[in-house]
Amino acid sequence: MKFSIALAFLGCGVSAFTTTSTLRLQKNSILSMADVPVEEEEEKPPAYPTVNGWTADPSKFCLGLPGNIAPLGDFDPAGFTKDLPVQEIKRFREAEVTHSRVAMLATVGYLVAEKFHPLFGGEIDGPANSHLGQVQEKAPFFFAFLVTSIATWELLRAITGWERPTDAISKNQDVEAKTWLSKLNDDYYPGDIGFDPLNLKPTDAAEFAEMQSKELNNGRLAMIASIGMIVQELVTGQKLL
Repeated sequence: MKFSIALAFLGCGVSAFTTTSTLRLQKNSILSMADVPVEEEEEKPPAYPTVNGWTADPSKFCLGLPGNIAPLGDFDPAGFTKDLPVQEIKRFREAEVTHSRVAMLATVGYLVAEKFHPLFGGEIDGPANSHLGQVQEKAPFFFAFLVTSIATWELLRAITGWERPTDAISKNQDVEAKTWLSKLNDDYYPGDIGFDPLNLKPTDAAEFAEMQSKELNNGRLAMIASIGMIVQELVTGQKLL
């Protein structure tokens, strides 16, 4: 009986010693694992496709897009492009190129149409500001054709360069963008809708950037000039020349 009791106490002591030793080993293992530095994976910057020899570079002014030439250089005094995501800067450039082209056509149209207007029997006359309204009044079917043509062209431009609104909404959720319903395609170069009937577009990246800078500079000047023409005719009510 005494021998049995002794064995029981001995078993309890061994068990307690074993449990204590196990806990110490586990504690030491945990401390050892805590001392090992955990290497954090570096976030890789997003890869942007190269289009017309240009690859978006967020570290450069306006993503490295052409147009910032001397003497103005990186001209953005109002900070429109500051801290904007790639897709927003591309959208701003798309708007700039589009308005530049419209302004260049408008500038030539104002200067030519007021002096030479053989269409509609020469009845369309006076300041160029009033020409479109006169066309709508004297030739409504032609006016409707003109509006339909412009709408069709804009639709084709939207299909070529822009994401579908439903796709844009889902892709804009993680982007601090100014718009949520619109987004340019990732592989779309702002302003390049593939319209080049005279085959003037250079294949070399440097030559393309140079041509794009020339187009932008002429377009920017045309936007200023067209605003001046419109305001002058609104104030004076007379032709430009």
